[in-house]
Amino acid sequence: MAMQVGGGNDDEVMMEINTTPLIDVMLVLLVMLIITIPLQTQAVKLDMPQNLNAPAPIEQPEVVDLEVDFDGTVFWNGIAVPNTALLDQYLRAAAAQTPQPEIHLLPNRLVKYDYVAKVLSAAQRLGVNRIGFVGNEQYMD
Repeated sequence: MAMQVGGGNDDEVMMEINTTPLIDVMLVLLVMLIITIPLQTQAVKLDMPQNLNAPAPIEQPEVVDLEVDFDGTVFWNGIAVPNTALLDQYLRAAAAQTPQPEIHLLPNRLVKYDYVAKVLSAAQRLGVNRIGFVGNEQYMD
């Protein structure tokens, strides 16, 4: 609301327009317009092109759990490997498979690095290229 303060002449013509009622009317009309707009619930059926050259689904490789215990004992999928010759045989068979299995190496927290390095070098020497460390959260302390 506009209010004139001061001692002006009442004989003067007021040249300003009070826009407050116009803004109120405009806001009411805007709200009514928003309410009355119909919701777009109609669906348009589209025939989208199909991908005929889609690649074949990727085959998930086998996972081999290779654990090295604190005393250097190696476990292949939970079965103890008594000597390095048998470990070499397992690694050679894994390297020959297509696709190569993923070997998840889980060394014990207390194992000496020498035992883990020997397993890694044997895997590299025999052609295993898909090997990775798992269980790294045990070293976070």
